[in-house]
This record gives sequence, structure tokens and C-alpha cells, in this order.
Amino acid sequence: MITTEYKFGEVHVLAEQIQPADDKVQFHNIFANENGGVALIAFKTGQQLDTHTAPAEVMVNVLEGEIEFTMIDKPHHLKAGEFLLMGEGVPHSVKALTDAKVMLIKIKA
Repeated sequence: MITTEYKFGEVHVLAEQIQPADDKVQFHNIFANENGGVALIAFKTGQQLDTHTAPAEVMVNVLEGEIEFTMIDKPHHLKAGEFLLMGEGVPHSVKALTDAKVMLIKIKA
């Protein structure tokens, strides 16, 4: 079963679906089901997500701004229009170098 607040067939501007906030990193699910989903994350400059793992294969796609995505202690500088792939269970962290918006596509193997 798919969980979403959107109707299939409607057109939306992806980056407008989430805005950064001063108090904390913002998360917004576009849709999810038992196999994964699509989520948006918005950061203000300097906000970060500490090291954690994901229970799915992940595509990290930067929509706006720049982030430092550290995976297995190796930092990757990503900017708007760039993406990387990450395997399930890989330790990683994220730091916003500028205000940034990121789309995550999660697929469970």
C-alpha cells in the first residue's frame, strides 16, 4: 500500500514541496510503501545529520545548494544537479554547506 498526500496524475514542482527551517533539518515524504519511497530533506547552511545508516539502497539527489555527504569516512562534495548512490546499511552523515534541498530515493532489496 502506498502512503502519500499527493494524487497520481497531478503535477508539482519538486523543490517547492519543502522549505528549510532555522530550528532543525526538515523532512517530507512524497510517497512510501514496503519497498521504499521518495523523501525530501531541506537544510539551512550548517545544519547536519549525524552518522547513521539507512535500511535501503539510496539515491541522494541534490536539488538546490551544496552538501557534504560523508560515506564510510570519505567526504563527497555534492551540488545541485549531482547525485550519488549508497548501499543499504552504509554509515553516512550529511552537512549543508549552503541552504540545500535533497531528494532521497529509497529502494529496499
